[in-house]
Amino acid sequence: MNSTARVKLARTNKSSFLSLICVIARLSSAHSAFATSKFQVGHRQVHQIQMSSSTASSSASTAGDAAFINKSPTNNIPTFDGDEKAKATDFANYFCAYSQLYHQKQMLTDHNRMAAYHSAICGNADLFKDKIVMDVGTGSGILAVWAAQAGARRVYAVEYTDMAKHARRVVEANGVAHIVTVIQGAVEDIILPKSDWEELGLTPEPNDSPSSTRVVDIILSEWMGYFLLRESMLDSLVRARDTFLKPTTGIMMPSHATMLLAPIFDEEERRAQHNEYAAAMEDWKEFAQTTQNVYGVDMSVLENDFDREQKEYYVLSSRWAELGTGCLLAAPCVVKELDMHVCTVEDARGVGLAMGQDEGSGVPFDFDIEGRRHDDGHGMAGSSVSGFAGWFTVDFKSRSDDAGRDAAPQVPNPAYLSTGPEMGYTHWGQQVFHLPAAIPVLADQTTRIQGTMEMMRTKESARLYNVRYRFTSSRRKAGTAKDEGILMKGEPMELVYQIP
Repeated sequence: MNSTARVKLARTNKSSFLSLICVIARLSSAHSAFATSKFQVGHRQVHQIQMSSSTASSSASTAGDAAFINKSPTNNIPTFDGDEKAKATDFANYFCAYSQLYHQKQMLTDHNRMAAYHSAICGNADLFKDKIVMDVGTGSGILAVWAAQAGARRVYAVEYTDMAKHARRVVEANGVAHIVTVIQGAVEDIILPKSDWEELGLTPEPNDSPSSTRVVDIILSEWMGYFLLRESMLDSLVRARDTFLKPTTGIMMPSHATMLLAPIFDEEERRAQHNEYAAAMEDWKEFAQTTQNVYGVDMSVLENDFDREQKEYYVLSSRWAELGTGCLLAAPCVVKELDMHVCTVEDARGVGLAMGQDEGSGVPFDFDIEGRRHDDGHGMAGSSVSGFAGWFTVDFKSRSDDAGRDAAPQVPNPAYLSTGPEMGYTHWGQQVFHLPAAIPVLADQTTRIQGTMEMMRTKESARLYNVRYRFTSSRRKAGTAKDEGILMKGEPMELVYQIP
C-alpha cells in the first residue's frame, strides 16, 4: 500500500468510526432500521447491511426486511415523501455522518474543491451583489460566508443536521450573521422567514404567480457524491430549484455536471483485491474443516452463500482510488451530462435507463487501446485492461438553457472542478470497477472494448447505486478499421457492481 493509500485509509477509518457512533446513537433514540457507514475504507468498503446487488432482492422479499429499505413508498428519497420512520432511517444511513466535524474537515481540506467554489463565488462578486442566495446543504457554512462576503443581500444556509449549530457559530465569528440565516431542516420542508418577505422585498419574477416562492437569485450547493450521483442529493437540489429559484433569471452553482468513464491499467490493486477474496475463501474452508473436526457440525452447505457474499464484497464492489493519468488506457467518454437549470429527478435516478424504469439499454462506450512496442516510447505494450474508472466534472458558468440563456445574468468569470486523475487528490477520487480477469493489450494490436453502461438505484436504498457493464473485447491488427482485421473476439460479458 503506498503512502497516499495509507493516508486515505486512516482518514476513512476514522470517518467510518465516527459515522458508526452517530448511527448507533440515532438508532437508539429513533428505533429506526439498522444502518452502516457511507464511507469507503481503503481497498475494502464498509459493507452495507442492505446488500446492493443481486442477493439483496431475496432478503428484501419478506415483510420484516422492509425496515431495512431506505426509500419512500414512491421510490423517492425519504426527505421528499417518506414517513417519520423512513426519515429516521435515512438520517441514520446518510445525514448523520455530515454532523461530524471530522467529515466536514475532510471536505474542507480538499483544496481542488475549495478553490473551485471560492473562485465561482468570490471571483464573481458583481453577480452576487445584493442578491438573494440559498446554500443547500451548507454544512460548516463556508459557502454561505463566501456568498455574504461577495455582497449578497441575504443568504439562506439550509442544513438538515446539527452541523447547523456549528454553521451559526462560523457565520457569527466571521461577522456575517446579519446577512446569513441558517435554517435547520430538510430543504423539501423549509419555508423562508416571513419577516424577510417585507423587509427584503422578496418578489417573484413578473411572469410568475404573485404567490410563488421562487424568489431566490442564486442557489449554491456542493451536492455531488461518488461518481456524481451517489447519495442522491441531486433530488433535493432539483426540488429546491423548482421551489425557490427564479425560473428565468436564477443561477445554479454549479451550473453543469458531466460524468466520464475510461478503461484503466491498475493491476496491482486488482490483484490485491482478488487475493483478499481468495484468502477469505481459504479461511472459510479452514473454518468449515475445524468446525467439522472439533464440533462435529458440517458447515460446507453454506460455502456457496459465503462465496457469493465475499465476491460481492471484494470483486463486485467499486473502490475509491486516486489514479494517475498514466493509468488511463484511452481518452474518457462522456456517459451523462446535466444542466442544473433544467435537469429532473428522473435524470437523477441513473444513467442509461428507460423513462420511469430501473433499467434500460445503457449508454454506449467504444474504447480503442493501442498496444505498441517497448522501443517506441509510447503505447501500452505489456499492459492490460484492469477495469473501468468513473469520475465527474462540474462547471460554474452562464445559463445555456432556452429559458435562461438570454434572460439570466452572465457569469463573468466561469470556474471549473474536475475529480479526474489529472487533478491529483480530491475527496471524491475516482470510482474503480475492477474486472474479474484482466484483458491483455498486445504490441502492434488494437484492443477494442465496446459495450454499454447503466447506473441505477438499488432496490433497498434510494441513495445507493449499482452499475451494470455489458461489453465485448476484441483485438485487431494496428492501423486497421474497427471492424476489419479481427484477430480475436471475446465472449459477451455482463458485470454488476455496487457503489457502497
